Amino acid sequence: MTVETVYSANPPMFRNRPIFFLISLALCAVAVGFLILIYWYVRTKAEKLTISADKVEYRTGLLSKSHDELKISSIRSTKVQQSFIQRIFGTGNVAVYTAGDNPEFVIRGYPKPNKIRELLSGG
Repeated sequence: MTVETVYSANPPMFRNRPIFFLISLALCAVAVGFLILIYWYVRTKAEKLTISADKVEYRTGLLSKSHDELKISSIRSTKVQQSFIQRIFGTGNVAVYTAGDNPEFVIRGYPKPNKIRELLSGG
């Protein structure tokens, strides 16, 4: 039995933090920028969100890893937060709540946060 993936993404580099990206490019002239960009690239690729029809998986880490998995049916609510810059570039943070006052996890800087919220709320 295969499970169809509805959404799968890594956080974008430029769209999530455009000012930091431009500063890193400017620092490439002194080689520090290359190190920052490589570190940032590896860090974004070490984080992944996958939403299927019945569950959500959030994986982080390269050497030490964290893997959170929730059934869609156990998600009580979601909360989307977007700064002004995030709204311009279409990214945002999504907090996922089950049974408690603290979120199970917060997905930071992902594209189309309202689509993620809709998929997690079953709509």
